[in-house]
Amino acid sequence: MRRIGRTDLSRVARPGQFVANTVLVGGVGNLVLLISVARVLEGGDSLFPPSEAGIWIMLALVVLDGVHTGITRRGLYVPGAMASVAVSYGLLIVHGWVLASLVQAVPVLISCLARRDSTWRVAYIIGHYVLAFLAADIVLQLCGVRPERAQTRELAAAELPAVLAGGIAMVCVSQCIGWLLRASWRGVSPRSLAGEEIRSRCVAHGALIVLAPLIAIVAHANPWALPLFAVPLYCLHQTTRVTFDREQEVRHDALTGLPNRRLLLEHGDRALRRSGGTGRVALFLLDLHRFHEVNDTLGHLAGDRLLHQVGQRLLRVVGGDDTVARLGGDEFAVLIPDLGDLGDPGDGPLAAAAAAEKVALSLARQVVEVLGEPFELDDLSLDIEVSVGVAVFPDHAADMAGLLQYADVAMYLAKRMRSGVELYDPARDVNTREKLLLLGDLRRALDVQQVELHYQPKVSFTTGRVDGCEALVRWCHPDRGYISPEEFVHLAEETGLMPRLTRYVVDEALSQVARWHQQGIDVPVAVNVSARDIHAPAFADTVAAGLRRYGVPAGALHLEITERVLLEEPQRAADSLDALRKLGVRLSLDDFGTGYSSFVHLRHIPVSEIKIDRSFVARLTVDEEDAAIVRSTVDLAHSLGLRVVAEGVEDDATWDRLRDLGCDSAQGWLIARALPRDEATAWLIRHGVGARMAPSRRVPDLPAPPSPQPAATGITTVPHPTPAPPTIPRPDRARPPHRPTRVTG
Repeated sequence: MRRIGRTDLSRVARPGQFVANTVLVGGVGNLVLLISVARVLEGGDSLFPPSEAGIWIMLALVVLDGVHTGITRRGLYVPGAMASVAVSYGLLIVHGWVLASLVQAVPVLISCLARRDSTWRVAYIIGHYVLAFLAADIVLQLCGVRPERAQTRELAAAELPAVLAGGIAMVCVSQCIGWLLRASWRGVSPRSLAGEEIRSRCVAHGALIVLAPLIAIVAHANPWALPLFAVPLYCLHQTTRVTFDREQEVRHDALTGLPNRRLLLEHGDRALRRSGGTGRVALFLLDLHRFHEVNDTLGHLAGDRLLHQVGQRLLRVVGGDDTVARLGGDEFAVLIPDLGDLGDPGDGPLAAAAAAEKVALSLARQVVEVLGEPFELDDLSLDIEVSVGVAVFPDHAADMAGLLQYADVAMYLAKRMRSGVELYDPARDVNTREKLLLLGDLRRALDVQQVELHYQPKVSFTTGRVDGCEALVRWCHPDRGYISPEEFVHLAEETGLMPRLTRYVVDEALSQVARWHQQGIDVPVAVNVSARDIHAPAFADTVAAGLRRYGVPAGALHLEITERVLLEEPQRAADSLDALRKLGVRLSLDDFGTGYSSFVHLRHIPVSEIKIDRSFVARLTVDEEDAAIVRSTVDLAHSLGLRVVAEGVEDDATWDRLRDLGCDSAQGWLIARALPRDEATAWLIRHGVGARMAPSRRVPDLPAPPSPQPAATGITTVPHPTPAPPTIPRPDRARPPHRPTRVTG
């Protein structure tokens, strides 16, 4: 592991620049001081005039400052001006920079020895002060002020402007050197670092510069009064330290030292103003996956070290003008103030926006790749996943608050989809004002029962009879008209309203089943439920309570689920499904053939039937590959004792082919569209569905099987040797103005 002294260079964002700055400042500063001291000694002059009491008193003051700094383990800054700088600069005004540098080296050595600092750090800090004092001396010489090393002289009032100018030069050189070094340590630009600290540092250094000529005047007039400066210097030290610490806490993260949300917003606002509305600024929001497991397993100290390593690794991957911030917990942000050359301006704003998004996504993927490398914690090697959301100014937002909000939306989308990086897309943002208004309307619609259920019948290929209905949710907004189920169901899933919507749908379906039973229509109803519903605690208890409330047998309710229920929290899903099975509720596996569908999952889901997705059924008569998939699915399902239902049956040819392939039931517009409650009741009565319906009342286009035997639950089906597809009357086969969209819920 590379080190410089006791400093681990692996913790440095830019180790090459850090080492170069350290060697250059320490080497040049100390070399200049040694050469100057040698020249003074060669000339036979004394470095410390023994007859000047003021010099020895000031030396005692700086020794006290060195002891105090060593005990408190800090000066005003790291590295920066100690309180003794005021005394040393007072010496410089009268006796020159060589004596001032030697005196200032004393508290540096004392404090560094007390803190057990490495040799390179001692050399760097001394060299840092030497160069600052040399710059001040040059300014004084240019302004006509000639310090005398051998004796103390009186400071004239006309020399005060030159003294202030020299002090400003000293502070500028000192701070620029410090900012360069710390910028290489933290991996930020010196300009951004200066922007953060210049206000507080100007106040502290300004006070030291103003005290210096007073010290020089007192040293000439009455050097024995110099100890009185110890009190104001100590007070200045304490006040400045508290102020600086407070500003650091307000603008920086205490754990990683990175900027916090407040400082990120300040940098972002500055970057947006600099862009002039024509440049592109990108904001990345990062979230670590399963970080809580590190805290729970290894302890919070290990988690803190991991967060620190993440911050340092981010600093190494971004540019000098970029800002890396920790927003809290395991969330980080990266601000890219300039995305660079985005092509020819003549290509138009759309081309520039596309180019900016491409660059931003490329940089975000680099961040994911860098953070994907293992992290070393003691003897452990940890791999972490990260999700990054990207938002770009001005394409997505006009201010930093908007960028932060939209990057957060994109980040949660990336986390949910496990895609790593996602660019903000307004179409997928559930938090827009319009969607929030729609969400409020949906809540009110559930309260006043404005949301309705439509029922689409399923017909058995074997008997030609209706063997169930699927309840599909519909909403006609009083102002906006028909709202697509895909829109409001997706909105409910994204915002946490889905459990309430599902309870509403299950309750309405059970209520309708109870009314149908009173009319002698015994037909089971299927309701779609989401993975969130299955994972909800006591979902089976909620269903059981609904069955008891309406007096409906469990077999009259079917729940359609997707394989997504097993992808997240599989144990909780298995427990919930098992509880539903014990109730007697039948389970169907919906959308089979899409996504992660696999017969392997059927070993873990207690389903009694599977539903082949309409995407395979629609091409069944024209695509032999789809026909082969359906045939294999039917054969394997039957071998496992499962029924097979085909969705989206729209013509006679598809009906015939599915019947020949051995499918059990069909659902689609060929049979009937999804009908409102009253129309569905009339349709079922018209087609003779129910224990009290006489066979003679059946329509002639449906095959008439033997009279059904009364049954307590469900429909009794009798196999027919030569079933034929139903020929539904023309009104039932007509397409509605809009094609009903099948959704969950």
